[in-house]
This record gives sequence, C-alpha cells and structure tokens, in this order.
Amino acid sequence: MILNGVKMADNTNLNLKKKLDENEINIRNVVVSCDTHTKFALETLASELSEAEYSPESFPGLVYRVKEPKASNLIFSTGKIICSGTRSKEDAKKAIEIALQNFRDIGVDVSDRLDMEIVNIVASGNLKSHLELNTIVFKLSDCEYEPEQFPGVVHRIFDPKVVFLIFSSGKIVITGARSIEQVVAGVEKLKEELRELGVMK
Repeated sequence: MILNGVKMADNTNLNLKKKLDENEINIRNVVVSCDTHTKFALETLASELSEAEYSPESFPGLVYRVKEPKASNLIFSTGKIICSGTRSKEDAKKAIEIALQNFRDIGVDVSDRLDMEIVNIVASGNLKSHLELNTIVFKLSDCEYEPEQFPGVVHRIFDPKVVFLIFSSGKIVITGARSIEQVVAGVEKLKEELRELGVMK
C-alpha cells in the first residue's frame, strides 16, 4: 500500500495511518533531492523556458515551477534538483519528471537515471492538550523559547532527528524527518517526554 507516496507493508501502513489520525498529523511539504546525472546550462534553460526564473547574481539555481502537481524545482548546473511544495514523494517525482520532459522538448539531453530521496518532511499535528510552554522549556532539554520573537517552543530530538515547534494550544509543527515513520516516531517520543514531565495527560 502507498501512504503519502511511500510504499509500505499493509500492516505497517494501517498502524501508521492510525497514529497519523490519532495525532491529526498532516503532511504539509515533502522536499525531495534528485540527482539527474546531467549537467545543465542554466542560461539556456532560462532563455528557452518562459516558466523559468534565473537570477544568478542573487541565487545560483534556476527556479522552475510546475502547476500540476503544484511544485517548485530548484535546478542547479551540477544536475541536482530540489523539489518542494508537494505532499508526497510520488508527486515530487511527477513534478521533477515534468520539468525534465520540458527540458528534453527544447533539446536538452537528459539522462534517464534519476536518484531521488526525501530530504525533509514538514508536517503539522495536534496533541489535543493545552501546554504550559514556560514549564516545558524549564523542564525539557534541547529547547528554545523567546516568546517576544516567536510564540512557540523550538524543541529538538535526536532519535529520530526532528525539530518541533510546540504551541500552547497543543498544535505542533514537525520538520527534519525523512520518512513518514520518522514523523510518527518523533511525535510519539515527544508525547512520552511531555507525559513524563507531567505537562500532558
């Protein structure tokens, strides 16, 4: 079965879906890195493709947007592409392939070999509990909290390696995960830490 563009065994899929639903976890952005094994002449792409945005004086990559699935591809001369804006690896793959086909259509010789990997997943969730942020930052290690600048606690855990934004409403944002499993494992670990501190039931 496929869950958020990731193929998994049926029993694993069902367990993950249960955890995603339980914590109201929604995948907001899946960032995928792709090595195309092709060198790109960015100036040529920029001049031939109306959808391309290229300002080398401010950024070394070319921005190429795809409408369906909605995504932004950062194209580098080395052949590396960073795709963001989709909610699954499968959609990111489609967006990259659309861009590459458009490159082929203007005569660019693009390798058929594509090596893709998820480099970041951004998700939101809900712990369904009011949280006292001052208590959390006082008792929990690896936290940052500057309420005059940002209304949430930034908390890092290292296994899995993810970063949380924690809000008093119980809403959370998760970033840094490289798989759906890491998102779920990170949320479960955060809940365990908060329960041990007595700040969450």
